[in-house]
Amino acid sequence: MLELLVAETRIADLESALRRAQAAALTDTLTGALNRRGFDQAHEREAARSRRNARPLALALIDLDDFKRLNDTLGHQAGDQALIHLVRTLRSALRPSDVLGRFGGEEFVLMLPDTELDEAVTALTRFQRQLADCRVTGNGVALTFSAGVVVQAPGESLAESIERADTATYAAKRAGKNRVFSG
Repeated sequence: MLELLVAETRIADLESALRRAQAAALTDTLTGALNRRGFDQAHEREAARSRRNARPLALALIDLDDFKRLNDTLGHQAGDQALIHLVRTLRSALRPSDVLGRFGGEEFVLMLPDTELDEAVTALTRFQRQLADCRVTGNGVALTFSAGVVVQAPGESLAESIERADTATYAAKRAGKNRVFSG
């Protein structure tokens, strides 16, 4: 009987370790946001649900403004703190159904299920205000971001949607930064 209890405890420990390893494989180690693999998996599930229920699926590409200058003037640690601050601020404002992933560098992708384009633009604009109202701890830097927002079209791949959002993000940057454009 004791051997059985020891074996069950060992199995539970191994299952817990496996869950932690799986989570780590899908998460950006710096920010805690999903990494691209994690975001891709979340998108597959959410896109299938969106198709089944004939509901919109909004995606936003968020790019921190002047991130290179921040890194160059205050150092990479300040840049890391800015990325962490962005994720914390966004997470505090997101709905439980929203999904945030680090796309690369200072770019993040946000999935907003059951959200029409105008609602998504409004939400991103609200996130911008919240970010501007809360400075980065330690260095007092105020952050801004530019974003491109799209609603995934029927039959459109994630890569195609991200490309449209990226085009809108660059248009927002060219228009003066700290803007949200739809694509």
